[in-house]
Amino acid sequence: MTTGLSAQEINCRYGFSFEISNDPHWGKDKPVITSVYPNSPAAMAGLKPYDIIEAVEGIPVTEDILDDIYLFLNPPGREIVTLTIKNFSEEAIKVKVKKECKNPFALSEEQLATAFAMYAVENTQERLFTCPFETTQTTDPLDFASFKSFDFEGGIDNQPTLAKKINELIKKELNKRGLKYDPISPDLMVHIFYSFNKNPNYKPKTTKKSSKEQTVDDQNTWRYDISLDRMVKFPFLPSGTVETEAQYILKFGFRFEDQKLEKGRVIWECEANELLNERFSVEDFAEVHVSLMAMQFPYVKYGRNVQFRLSKKKYNYTGINYSIDNLTQIASIDPYSPAYKAGIMAYDFIDFIEDKRTEASAQKLTSAYKQFLVGTLKLRDQSTRFVDANGFPDCMEWDRMKYSTVTKAFDNKNNFTVFSYLFRYAPFINSSGNNTCSFKVNRDREKLEFTIRPEIRSEIIIVVE
Repeated sequence: MTTGLSAQEINCRYGFSFEISNDPHWGKDKPVITSVYPNSPAAMAGLKPYDIIEAVEGIPVTEDILDDIYLFLNPPGREIVTLTIKNFSEEAIKVKVKKECKNPFALSEEQLATAFAMYAVENTQERLFTCPFETTQTTDPLDFASFKSFDFEGGIDNQPTLAKKINELIKKELNKRGLKYDPISPDLMVHIFYSFNKNPNYKPKTTKKSSKEQTVDDQNTWRYDISLDRMVKFPFLPSGTVETEAQYILKFGFRFEDQKLEKGRVIWECEANELLNERFSVEDFAEVHVSLMAMQFPYVKYGRNVQFRLSKKKYNYTGINYSIDNLTQIASIDPYSPAYKAGIMAYDFIDFIEDKRTEASAQKLTSAYKQFLVGTLKLRDQSTRFVDANGFPDCMEWDRMKYSTVTKAFDNKNNFTVFSYLFRYAPFINSSGNNTCSFKVNRDREKLEFTIRPEIRSEIIIVVE
């Protein structure tokens, strides 16, 4: 059961999503936070993924209220709500979260950036990818929150260089969960294992796959590289490949052993087995995949083949919210936002943004958007083609060698690309490097012009789907 609190009240949100946990070791039958949206009240309050909501306004979460969980988490008449949170901290934490409420008939720039994502798919996209991880945990009745610290088998310093690097990556992930590194008296002992070997059972395949099959296979080799902040294509063979078709097998994993309650008991383990037809560095694999593997601890959703969803946005934020019924009218302005500071007001009508005329009809803008994408398809880089999370198969970045032509297409007033200002920071839209935006507005028949320097907002959320 996956839910987002922002959907419960159209105009109010806390800014996190949650699931009712079925995991016996982490928050069973309680809401477990699965993602916290950047720039939201939840993020500002310090809520984090994997936090368990134990109580609301001091009232414990019980099975009896799960059918009415939305109402329970939104006490009527309360703008600020106190949540009791459990995680790896020594004691339960009380967190005050203030709802963020907006005009229910307004479109935010975040929403518009999603709607016009193909203007800058390099930075605004939603992707799905699967990793062949196998995750197991103890069947003993055990609350993982009882563990507070960890160490590494053999210590963290007196290790080969590769093992030391891997341990540091794992240490970083466990610290983010709230667990403390304790080489003296740890509650958990971390063991790592890895190998890269030729496959003794390898048998070359004689039949070639069709181009259609190859395209589908290619999508399975994309993974998100957090250090590069982008999706990267790896030479791993796709899921479902028969092991005998691989020349090499890369094995990598780590496990946590109990040192507190029952010494030596394995409480959690994650292992990856990748099939390849070319050599690949274990170190490079760990750099990308340790954080992904750790996303199944302490809250496990998949035993095998973990699917991830990446939501990535980078857009210009001015604080303007547009009327759903008339996109030339400003429904509201966020307090203290760049637009607010510039002097733009609610109920102003926008005539031009950067000399591009606005259009009241969302339908006309959507039609123009689609025509623009079709008309500029030849300016895309075919080698970057990917399938997005909605199943659209022809997502491609702009060809870097054709940026000047792309800019001309955006500047063509016949293309109605007025909302490209949301991505004006990008060199293929604005080659000058000046990210200021000019807004010409009509206020009670008075013509006014405002120059706004937007705030560039980057939002990345990656979750186990």
